[in-house]
Amino acid sequence: MSSPKADATIETYVVRSNATEHSKKKFKSRKDVEHLLKKCKNKKPTHSSTKTANGHVVKRKLPKFQSSHGKFSNSGAGQKFSRPNKMGEKDVRGETAEEEDPFPGNAPIPHSRILKHKRGKAEGLNKKGVAFLGNKIQLLKKEKLVKYSATLAARSEILLPEETGFLQPAKGDSTTEITQVQIKSSVDITSATKQFDLSLQFGPYAINYLRNGRKMLIGGRMGHVAAFDWVTKQLTCEMNVMESVHDVTWLHNETLFAVAQKQWTYIYDNQGIEVHCIKKLNDVLRMEFLPYHFLLATTNDRGTLSWLDVSMGKMVRRNHTHFGRLDVMCQNPRNAVLCCGHSKGTVSMWTPNFESPVVKMLCHPQPIRAVAVDPSGIYMATSSTDSSLKIWDLRTYNCLQSYKLGCGASNVTFSQRGLLAVSLGNIVEVYKDICTETVRKPYLKHFVGNSISGLKFCPYEDVLGVGHARGMCSMLVPGAGEPNFDALECNPFQTKSQRREAEVKSLLEKIQPELITLDPFELGEVNRSSVLEKFKEKTRYMFVKPPKIDVKPRKNAKTVNQFRIKQRLQLEQRMKHAVTASETTEKLVNKTDAPSTMPTAAPSVLDRFKPKPQKK
Repeated sequence: MSSPKADATIETYVVRSNATEHSKKKFKSRKDVEHLLKKCKNKKPTHSSTKTANGHVVKRKLPKFQSSHGKFSNSGAGQKFSRPNKMGEKDVRGETAEEEDPFPGNAPIPHSRILKHKRGKAEGLNKKGVAFLGNKIQLLKKEKLVKYSATLAARSEILLPEETGFLQPAKGDSTTEITQVQIKSSVDITSATKQFDLSLQFGPYAINYLRNGRKMLIGGRMGHVAAFDWVTKQLTCEMNVMESVHDVTWLHNETLFAVAQKQWTYIYDNQGIEVHCIKKLNDVLRMEFLPYHFLLATTNDRGTLSWLDVSMGKMVRRNHTHFGRLDVMCQNPRNAVLCCGHSKGTVSMWTPNFESPVVKMLCHPQPIRAVAVDPSGIYMATSSTDSSLKIWDLRTYNCLQSYKLGCGASNVTFSQRGLLAVSLGNIVEVYKDICTETVRKPYLKHFVGNSISGLKFCPYEDVLGVGHARGMCSMLVPGAGEPNFDALECNPFQTKSQRREAEVKSLLEKIQPELITLDPFELGEVNRSSVLEKFKEKTRYMFVKPPKIDVKPRKNAKTVNQFRIKQRLQLEQRMKHAVTASETTEKLVNKTDAPSTMPTAAPSVLDRFKPKPQKK
């Protein structure tokens, strides 16, 4: 007989190998047990054994855990990826969890927040006209993806570091009575430094902010031009051009800016060095830069509207509006369409693809003094000399609100959060929710002391820049700017390397002027007229029968030779017709919709920068 120790060892091997009772009786020797272990090494044990002080082996059944794959496992890996029990489930001991989740499922999202993140018309499509089942399934999948992306974007708002905030008055009080001194004394030191006044003697001044809101550009009517970091008050460049300055604007970044001087338009770098003199843009009164198209749009006192491509130095278009002096202009940020106000109370909208305006609206019975479009491109504000201010819906071209001011507003501008700033002589009034509601009182009111010549909201900051006859001032407007910026779009803290990369990326993603349309969604639709024209031309050339050939044989030719000659001539004629048809088909396939006829540009000073043709 074997010793008790040996028996215990054999019993232990048998238990860990998950052998049945039959295998316990059959295999007794150590070799048989090792053979059984090799066969059953991939099996997971259901029992564990411990040795007591008396030498007996105690078997315990292992508890089962549910793995992440939904299967039950009793190995160590199953314990590692196991999930905790849900409320109401029984655990290993058979006990039931007493507490229940008072808020089961995902947190609800307000419907207004989801609507804010919707893009395009991918939801609620009419699928009755779709013939194939596969296309219907693709549309359903696309709708699900669009809804899922909008939900995720709305849910991720909780991760944004900043929130917008407005002034909340007490009962019976109004925010109109709050002055800039009170706001400056109530905010932190960093925000208080953003409220300042500059007393200058070369006014009145035109102002412009960079797209990321970091730099500021001012231009005085008497020739003073300066660019500086308005947050740190660090001067970038300053000069006097010794001519009258009508308008200033930044280009794609802080390295270049344009100045509309008395006779021509000049482009300077960030050191104040003249880079270009554009003589085609003469007597300019207003300028707008289209950042996604790299177009500099200008108007002059002769009623000429021009688009200049600053990336190539090419004049894209020059339109004579025949409306007289053009000193009121703004751009629609949604579709890059220019809105011009005229002396007969009309507002016209222009694109570089048409000689005539795409839209012409009669807004006021008196001349237009100012026009502004909000960042969403839905609402437009116009002011006239008859002291009226109107809000228009650009989707239906209907008047939503009409107000009567104390005097005619000379400047109107929208902020990123929908606030509207209006200049009335030497007073600035800021209105909140003026497009969607009827407002009785302004949100804020500030007395400047001099006639106002320019208004601009700083992007991503609660700051309004005001240019006047004696300099400029920066006033605090809580809730005006977007609190969270997109670093890939506009980064106020970008370095030099990031600025270079952003410049190269924007040039690669540049949008062509031919794509500027009143409705941006038209670019995704089919041009039905051109498709029908191509189809008609294709059917005309591809299904024409070759002409018949009449062969007049010689008198002494035999019948067989006559037949062969006729057959060879017909074959040659068919081959020529096939070649002609194939060439015509290739031309039709490669043919693109030609844009409207563009006038050839006259010789320019910038032609010296074009590469010279290589001599053969």
